[in-house]
Amino acid sequence: MLEGGKINSNKYILAIHSTNNYFGFAYRTIKEALSHEKFFVKKFDRDLSNNLIFDLNDFLAGITLDSIARIAVSNGPANFNATRLIIVLARTISQQMNCPLDYYSCYEIMAKRIAIKNNIFAKNNSFWIMNKLRNRGYIAGKYLISLNQNNNGICSIKEIIRPKLFETINNKNGYYDVDYDPKEDLKELLQLSQKNYNNSVINSWEDALPIYPISPIN
Repeated sequence: MLEGGKINSNKYILAIHSTNNYFGFAYRTIKEALSHEKFFVKKFDRDLSNNLIFDLNDFLAGITLDSIARIAVSNGPANFNATRLIIVLARTISQQMNCPLDYYSCYEIMAKRIAIKNNIFAKNNSFWIMNKLRNRGYIAGKYLISLNQNNNGICSIKEIIRPKLFETINNKNGYYDVDYDPKEDLKELLQLSQKNYNNSVINSWEDALPIYPISPIN
């Protein structure tokens, strides 16, 4: 059971994320001018299902669950079991606390970082993120860049095609490999959720479902 002592009256955004090898948590205060942030990243093993709730409880030490005003979670594609577990966890907390649950694909979360790293700044330019599978094709998603008013920096990224399985990719121009970075992904999750909070966007826990482009078997 999740617990937490009283630390202050602040409200927080909680982010939960997993990749193929890691999972992590982050939180930030919502309304403070200089938001306080905290991060936790851990390589998961076969005991993830048993330890996940205890790791989160330790991470939230000093913060009560009713101070969580919003949750953001990645819904894949990543490790099948980890994705399933963190989605269930995020949905449960969101339902119990009656707070919004924002959800984003792992590829959408990393898309801005990939665009900046590869200098993809053309106006309305789209690109793909892909992961080559062993003997199974590719998992790929498509993203569109929105520039700021001065056209000298990325304002936001829109997911046009969410990650799905492709048997072949004939022309790999405009395709970039997946680039998991757990802490940076958690930072982006917090920022995306903060933006939704600022814009009064309400997303329900009922709509947060895992992305499984391929069967979890084999």
